[in-house]
Amino acid sequence: MHVKISEKLRRKLMNDNIVHWKNGIKDGIPICLGYFAVSFTFGIMAKNAGLTPFQAVFMSVTNLTSAGQFAALGLIGVSSTYIEMAVTQLILNLRYCLMSCSISQKLDSQKAFLHRFLVAYGVTDEIFGVSVCKNGTLNPFYNYGLMSAAVPGWTFGTLLGVLSGSILPERIISALSIAIYSMFLAIIFPPARGNKLLACIILISMLMSLLFAKLPVFSHISAGFKIIILTLLIAGIAALLFPIKEEVEEEHADFGQCVAPLLEKGGAE
Repeated sequence: MHVKISEKLRRKLMNDNIVHWKNGIKDGIPICLGYFAVSFTFGIMAKNAGLTPFQAVFMSVTNLTSAGQFAALGLIGVSSTYIEMAVTQLILNLRYCLMSCSISQKLDSQKAFLHRFLVAYGVTDEIFGVSVCKNGTLNPFYNYGLMSAAVPGWTFGTLLGVLSGSILPERIISALSIAIYSMFLAIIFPPARGNKLLACIILISMLMSLLFAKLPVFSHISAGFKIIILTLLIAGIAALLFPIKEEVEEEHADFGQCVAPLLEKGGAE
């Protein structure tokens, strides 16, 4: 009798996991479409940077970070050192540590460590945003569903971008390559419109990034360390002079995500 009850419970848990996984796929379809558009541009830029299709796709499969991957292409283009690449990626992707901690609090404490390890692989800005909005305890299979939709979208878009880089005319490739700038503008403008302080900091970030890229006195600083210096300098000063109050923390939660792309593009040029 005990064996029959255990088998029944096992099947029920399996069915519940399948339901959560399907719901995750459904909620991940919009993420997949958005990732496909951005990763297509990344694939084109990876082709221009000299990466093979395998190298570009492997980078997308193992990283899942648009800002980090685009920054990596800039660093590869200027022959940066491994240390510069490692430190740059650490700073640009440090926010994922906080996101992982938040998701970890929502996961069922009875789940094995392996589930937490696998969920951590798929922590991105969009997957995190969808996951934390789920009510109650988070089933890891829901995240697996999100990842099942988002990761192929990001990877397949990269592959098509690399292949198109060899097929499409140079003018079309050049036009598509600026799509990443449009994505950054879409990230920057909405939060800045309703916040004068944030708009001012973004403007200062743009100006300082331009100075670091054009002034001869900074020419001896590599592109990787320009990103590091600017990120720490501007973010540190802003946090010191204008600390975010707890009651409005959610309103400014994307401050770091708005500034980092600007520093990344300016410092890598």
